Amino acid sequence: MTENTKPKDLQIAVIERETKILRSRTWDRLKFEVEYSLGKGTTANSYLIQADQSAIIDPPGESFTENYLESLQLRLDWNSLNYVIIQHFNTNRGSTLKALLALSPQITFVCSNPAAIKLREYFAEETLNIQVVRGEDTLDLGQGHQLQFIANPTPKWPDSLITYDPLTQILFTDKFFGAHICGDQIADEGWTIYDEDRRFYFDCLHAPQAKQVMATLDKIADLPAIKLYAPGHGPLVRYGMTELTRNYREWCSQQKSQTLKVALLYASAYGNTATVAGAIAKGLTRAGIDVDSINCESAQASEIQATIEQCDGFIIGSPTLGGHAPTQIQSALGIVLNTAAKNKLAGVFGSFGWSGEAIDLLESKLKDAGYQFGFDPIRVKFTPTDVTLQTCEEAAIDFAQTLKRSQKLRTAKPSVTAGGSDRTAQAVGRIVGSLCVVSVKRGDVTSGMLASWVSQATFNPPGLTIAVAKDRAMESLTHNGDKFVLNILAEGRQLRKHFMKRFAPGEDRFSGLNTTEAANGCPILMDALAYLECVVKDRIECGDHWVIYAVVENGKLLNDNGVTAVHYRNTGSHY
Repeated sequence: MTENTKPKDLQIAVIERETKILRSRTWDRLKFEVEYSLGKGTTANSYLIQADQSAIIDPPGESFTENYLESLQLRLDWNSLNYVIIQHFNTNRGSTLKALLALSPQITFVCSNPAAIKLREYFAEETLNIQVVRGEDTLDLGQGHQLQFIANPTPKWPDSLITYDPLTQILFTDKFFGAHICGDQIADEGWTIYDEDRRFYFDCLHAPQAKQVMATLDKIADLPAIKLYAPGHGPLVRYGMTELTRNYREWCSQQKSQTLKVALLYASAYGNTATVAGAIAKGLTRAGIDVDSINCESAQASEIQATIEQCDGFIIGSPTLGGHAPTQIQSALGIVLNTAAKNKLAGVFGSFGWSGEAIDLLESKLKDAGYQFGFDPIRVKFTPTDVTLQTCEEAAIDFAQTLKRSQKLRTAKPSVTAGGSDRTAQAVGRIVGSLCVVSVKRGDVTSGMLASWVSQATFNPPGLTIAVAKDRAMESLTHNGDKFVLNILAEGRQLRKHFMKRFAPGEDRFSGLNTTEAANGCPILMDALAYLECVVKDRIECGDHWVIYAVVENGKLLNDNGVTAVHYRNTGSHY
């Protein structure tokens, strides 16, 4: 993917009475977290309300501090700034808050109680004015701006608030209804162009906490009229608000309707373990697993116990602090050992700086107790990379597939004769397709898969479709703008056999093969019959698959005398 060289900047616009949006923008990828992995840049949205009193909502992180303060200084007398509303706190935002406090020592921070605790820890050497809001508390800025606060704690953001201004009918939604995409468009005119980005954002951040998201949607439904959503990232939601709200409910319902559930327990000291947990959660939800994410730093013991009792498998992650697991993880481990049946599949992960004793502790305790593992323990040193996150997703998909196989074995019915088999499935199985290997590369991440559901779709431009199962490791690399090579196989079993084997998470799919690099950066199999260089133009969700439409940019026949390999099936119920 071509890197955009535009510098960071800040875009400002009036959106309603006395209310401005300040969009800190970057066209480059901002963080190594799964929700940023499409690499389309992002905006960090902050809001300024200037009534009788002035308030800033959600200043951006340290990447934007300098531009943000320079622009704000042109529009605000620092002595007139009364409030900084923090809808969730993290240390990345702390540097901007420190700079604001130095310029406006009179400001009062408005936040939830969990955020206030983090603020006091971060500003340990300074005295702060903090107004803790609970329940239905309000803040009067004058001229009719009577702000209302709604607590919406989630496992990922236990200190989260959303803010409603009845005068302008703006709901400041922070992490809800956002998207990581950068552009000049401030609102969502032609809102369907953001569908894929909003769905990807939801899948990465909210699918593992669907229960809490539904609770927040219910709270939002109780508010009076809402004119627009003002999220923390991406365009304002004005025109597609009804549809996006409905989509959030539908996506949550889909997630909670899955038959298998995994409890994902973690704590995170510096955010790295939480990032790994996010990648694991994404892999599980993609594979059709209901994930119940629990941040052990804020969860009650009764919540952890109830979740463990109801789950089909559990995964627990921990940082290593001073050679040990945090107290909250040790307590959670004790609950797991006393609660979880031994037939439940287990997983362990963690991040560390200099050692990984916490991961060793979790692994040894669970092995000694007799639990089977769905993947080898994941050990991440320092900040996760894109390759690390892809490996975590693949490990989670393996975990999900193991759970599904176990469920099939438990619920399998006695076999029937051929005459009693599903005739429709037999008929569908007679649809044949050419055997191909799809190879893809995004940044440092390379992957590939054997595909047989491939078909030409258009003449002008030359285009094709590929059906990719949701639980395939490569699926997350087939979004709009992604590039791949379709390697069309010749008759013979060598390449087919190589790609039919199971690959370990993170394993190089092309090791030992004769490959070269295509113009789009993806691997070409030189022993294939032909290859096509393609770019993804559209995706359609179809049941348990995504149908990917791509345009062919280049191609070549590598073997003039070969015959295309074709895949024949006895049944249409599986490959």
